[in-house]
Amino acid sequence: MIGARNALVCGPQPTRPYNARLRLTRLNLMPQIRKLPAIDGQLGWFETSSARHLTAGQRLQGHHSFDYAVVGAGFTGVALARRLAELHPQARIALVEALDVGQGASGRNAGFIIDVPHNVDGGEADAGANRQLHALNLFAIERLRALKDRHGIDCDWQDAGKYMAAHETRHIDALEQFSQGLTQAGFAHERFDGAELAQRLGTAYYKAAIYTPGNVLVNPASLVRGLAAALPETVTLFTGSPVTAWHASSPHVLQSSSGSIRADKLVLTVGSFSETFGKVRNRLAPVFTYASLTEPLTQTEAGLFDGVVPWGATSAHPAGTTVRYTPDRRIFVRNTFHYRAGLHASDADLRKALRQHRMSFEARFPLLAAKPFAYTWGGMISMTLNHHSVFRQEAPNLYSVVGCNGVGVAKGTYLGHYMAEHMAGIGSPALDFIVANSQPGWMPPDPFRRIGAALQLRQALVGAGGEI
Repeated sequence: MIGARNALVCGPQPTRPYNARLRLTRLNLMPQIRKLPAIDGQLGWFETSSARHLTAGQRLQGHHSFDYAVVGAGFTGVALARRLAELHPQARIALVEALDVGQGASGRNAGFIIDVPHNVDGGEADAGANRQLHALNLFAIERLRALKDRHGIDCDWQDAGKYMAAHETRHIDALEQFSQGLTQAGFAHERFDGAELAQRLGTAYYKAAIYTPGNVLVNPASLVRGLAAALPETVTLFTGSPVTAWHASSPHVLQSSSGSIRADKLVLTVGSFSETFGKVRNRLAPVFTYASLTEPLTQTEAGLFDGVVPWGATSAHPAGTTVRYTPDRRIFVRNTFHYRAGLHASDADLRKALRQHRMSFEARFPLLAAKPFAYTWGGMISMTLNHHSVFRQEAPNLYSVVGCNGVGVAKGTYLGHYMAEHMAGIGSPALDFIVANSQPGWMPPDPFRRIGAALQLRQALVGAGGEI
């Protein structure tokens, strides 16, 4: 059951008068946005979501005026719109999504809500920063948990923890460094090896793993759809409404195929599509990764996991495979990385990824070799050189939040929340830390960025070896 509403419809809201002459002048001057979000493959989390068939928002039709507009209804945009509504209860807020809620990057990830930073590596100088990141992640987890409980969001929420696992002996050193960093920062963790680890996971593929207990596993599409359904009534959700042109001024004007929005303040939470809006240039690398999800295991197949509780494992190598055993007895596999300047994965990309998924799956679960995948899809990660996000004001009344670097459920949630506070002039130590750590490094433009990314990805894949 999702929220207090019977469907994912936020609005409609009455609009302020719109100056038609102003609108026509603005639209004639607006640059066109050429690259638009698309559905890359069969989106397994969305297709298996209990909220899939509920109506999400409404298509943007006609001409509307708002106090605030947020583009992008992922975890960042939804959190931002919610916090704006809490801080400004009389304000009218538009949340605009090109696809359906849960079909974008927020519904295509592995469904980990990470508490412990991925880059904990034993560096003593970073222990303090890791503790601050951990506190922000816990803030996001508890805020999401409270909303999930309050609104009855069915998203397969599990306080399952997370395994960071190694197959090859040469990668166990990375686990030991990770353990050292966890110890220095004061984070709880356990190490499991050999037969004990195999009993926990239902596979003997991994030699060792570090388990951290604070991670949460979810169906991410169900969670973000539930959060969108539970937005305050002052937020109007527009879905299936890609922004095709815009004019950045005062006020800002967004144009879709069948309508437009005039907003006093605008926030872009559109990932690597930021450059199509002419913002955040030379800071992001659009990297596609791919996932596959099986149908539920049969009773006989599930017998291989007798006594195994659902789990999620990331790899000891950054380019390795992420695996989950889900509450509905499916196997999830994610790996393979491509730089895609076109912001779209081709059918050839998906076929190549599927072949790799099959090999990775059969290596880990040889007794399930005949089990087919039901869904395969691509999802984009907005990467920065130093893993800093973009969190800034671009121009008067114009802001960007982007670059979650593959940990967007927690990070997007707290970045969206604190951007609303930043816009409202509410200071805090947490906000100061976010601003100080939102200085992404410069990247060269294409073709140099493409060439450099391709070389780095190829080198990473070679180094990962059996972790893939």
